[in-house]
Amino acid sequence: MLKDFKEFATRGNVVDMAVGVVIGGAFGKIVTSLVNDILMPPIGLLLGRVDFSNLFLSLSGKGYASLAEAKAAGAPTVNYGVFINAAIDFLIVAFAMFLVIRQVNRLFPRPKPVLEAKRDCPFCLSQIPAAARRCAFCAADLDARRAKEA
Repeated sequence: MLKDFKEFATRGNVVDMAVGVVIGGAFGKIVTSLVNDILMPPIGLLLGRVDFSNLFLSLSGKGYASLAEAKAAGAPTVNYGVFINAAIDFLIVAFAMFLVIRQVNRLFPRPKPVLEAKRDCPFCLSQIPAAARRCAFCAADLDARRAKEA
């Protein structure tokens, strides 16, 4: 069992995936900082000095000056400002991944499938590969027919 695990863990795809997860986590932290610390403050300023991370709805019916104050009081809150930040965060990560995948697809295009020559089976008239010796549809022996014709 240990040998099987070692074989699994040392496969190239597993190691590549692990590296991707680690780099993705670090990239996510960078994007979160970009959204919270760089993008949202100017957007909040343009919208009338709004701090999105401090937008919430108190479900207790009491008014609180900040989200931190409401949480300290133990009040149930709907933190829609934090959700807006997370949604923008997600959109930036999704767009960045789109750009990366698009570039990878340009650099490494998928090979186009080679169309193989076809012919009709003389018995059932189905399309079969030209090099076929037996029809896949009616199981006719095509080599025997060629031998009779020769």
